[in-house]
Amino acid sequence: MQKNILTIVLFCFTVLLSAQNVKIIHAGTLLAVPGTSPTKNQSIIIENNTIKEVRSGFITAEQAGYKTQEVVVIDLKKHFVLPGLMDMHTHITGERDPNANPYEWVKLEEADNAYRAIPYAKRTLQAGFTTIRNLGGDTNVMNALKRAIRSGLVEGPRILASTGAISATGGHGDTHGYNSDIMHMIGVDKSICDGADDCRRAVRDLVKRGADVIKITATGGVLSNTAAGVGQQLTDDELKAIVETARSLGRKVAAHAHDSGGVNAALSAGVNSIEHGSYLNDESIRLFKEKNAYLVPTLLAGVSVKEELAINDKIPPAIAEKIRQVAPVVEASFKKALKGGVTIAFGTDSGVSKHGINAREFELMVQYGMDENEAIKSATVTTAELIGMTPTLGSIEKNKLADIIAVEGNPLENISLLKDIKFVMKDGKVFKE
Repeated sequence: MQKNILTIVLFCFTVLLSAQNVKIIHAGTLLAVPGTSPTKNQSIIIENNTIKEVRSGFITAEQAGYKTQEVVVIDLKKHFVLPGLMDMHTHITGERDPNANPYEWVKLEEADNAYRAIPYAKRTLQAGFTTIRNLGGDTNVMNALKRAIRSGLVEGPRILASTGAISATGGHGDTHGYNSDIMHMIGVDKSICDGADDCRRAVRDLVKRGADVIKITATGGVLSNTAAGVGQQLTDDELKAIVETARSLGRKVAAHAHDSGGVNAALSAGVNSIEHGSYLNDESIRLFKEKNAYLVPTLLAGVSVKEELAINDKIPPAIAEKIRQVAPVVEASFKKALKGGVTIAFGTDSGVSKHGINAREFELMVQYGMDENEAIKSATVTTAELIGMTPTLGSIEKNKLADIIAVEGNPLENISLLKDIKFVMKDGKVFKE
């Protein structure tokens, strides 16, 4: 008898716990799959962190098969509802500040960067970005931040992290401009490599340290303090070795690349995405399509550094010159990619710009000729494809994770509305309403 009573109690307790995690969202307008047409008056049924189904009309708990007291109904009847957004290029542990001491880094410890990342992560999530790909950052900080977000200690987006970037000695990603004694004190980062075999070693080391994706700096970069330009820096054989090793360990490769020569070399080697792509040519367009690679244009980064240059007289001359060279060409390159049918995935390079204003990238994409619905698709359906998470992310459909956001008004008519997110749910939990 006691055994039967215990079984009944446990069953009732299990039912109660399940019921507490059932939600029904009443969506006035629903863009369930960006790139397609939105629908009116829809109900999204969520159990725990998963979308159970999407049904027409504003259904009640009873109509969905639950008791009224078992369900939380979320009223978004006057809102435009869409999947959580994804940013494929962030630097969540830092943020450029024209007023900051450029030598502050010599005083900081890992914990400083970890604490700084906490508000950046929250701002990003509150802006509607429920998933990010963080390309760079200290290994220990990134791994700890990911764990803290997963466990609920810190509010932030789901993170896929490179935990560093593979670079050539003296290239973008290495340390520049300091006394040799300071350089010796810093030591050589394990991600710096020379020669194909050494670059294979660097990939393996990053995977060992927990990298979800491998980031490489195929070309020079704007914000490295060296007058080395933005041309190719990793050699063809190094690029090939990196891609082959990453694939053997189940990792995709994201290649920072500006100059067309470096872009084309990285694409030829088989990288999965080009970050920035500031100087694309016809061969670049052909290779993107042949290799099924993605362009992550980071338009906001180009605009942000140009704006900073106008107010920050502390920018080193080598960096200032590269800003003047690269910032003006970004728009033309994006338009070339768009016209050429390149698959574009949303990414901002946030950290260069302020965290939490990621949606400003949408405005630039549309300003440069992209359709509003396609722009939203680039941050949902397409980004899910890029990171290999289409079965769980990118749209509001049965069996996918409940990453859902909402705005007032219609972003298909005014993309700027995405800068003012009214509702955020990630993994079935409401973070903003």
